[in-house]
Amino acid sequence: MRKASHHELRNDFRALLARNSTFTTASVFDPLSARIAADLGFEIGILGGSVASLQVLGAPDIALITLSEFVEQATRIGRVARLPVIADADHGYGNALNVMRTVTELERAGVAALTLEDTLLPAQFGRKSFDLISIDEGMGKLSAALHAREDSALAIIARTHAGVQPLAEVIERTRAYQRVGVDAICLVGVKDFDHLAAIAEGLHIPLMLVTYGNAALRDEKRLAELGVRIMVDGHAAYFAAVKATYDSLRDQRSSCPDGGLNASDLVTKYTFPTDFTAWAREYMDVLQ
Repeated sequence: MRKASHHELRNDFRALLARNSTFTTASVFDPLSARIAADLGFEIGILGGSVASLQVLGAPDIALITLSEFVEQATRIGRVARLPVIADADHGYGNALNVMRTVTELERAGVAALTLEDTLLPAQFGRKSFDLISIDEGMGKLSAALHAREDSALAIIARTHAGVQPLAEVIERTRAYQRVGVDAICLVGVKDFDHLAAIAEGLHIPLMLVTYGNAALRDEKRLAELGVRIMVDGHAAYFAAVKATYDSLRDQRSSCPDGGLNASDLVTKYTFPTDFTAWAREYMDVLQ
């Protein structure tokens, strides 16, 4: 069976965006997981920034992974993927010029789409972790991304956190990003369908929703009616792999007690978040 080209996969992704349906992404983090997702019939995969940080660095999702490290992982996946893959490109690894480099490198890696968020990353001295850049700067970075792509089929998706700003500002931001010409809007932190409907009103481009398992947003028919074409419901596959690795290795060491640790506990145990939090407080004065 012939593997589709990167351009063909990008066109497949755009065809999905044009359908009146909501598609749930498969969390892919290496070549095998990408092959498994395609074989099981998933239409779209996603390489999460948090998952890449865990997979490559064993570190929490606090903007420590570099562009080159992320691109290397995306390239491994893009080399074999038979389904369109979205790359979570965080904030584009810097300013508008860095965003242009990010788009160039991820396009070569073979992703079908990438999300660019307007979070102020990495966290600045004396600032909160979820501060956002200005709307004007966000528009500038997205315009730079659109200019940098060589394959017009590559989808540029603007991402914003709807849960950390007033509704009026979310509406203002998403309308502004739509005017720039992005291919879709990604929303994080949407509370419920009323919240989503208020944001979606007036938007005519597809929506991508990161739900984090929010039970109030489970109705795929209603999501589709509101323009949601992509739903990211966490990265359960990766965390299941972490749990399976722990259980297998523990079983080989029969003298080790079963601590009853779940995947979340294991990630916390082995990424040392308390160390990073302490360093942030000591050297960055980051307000949580």
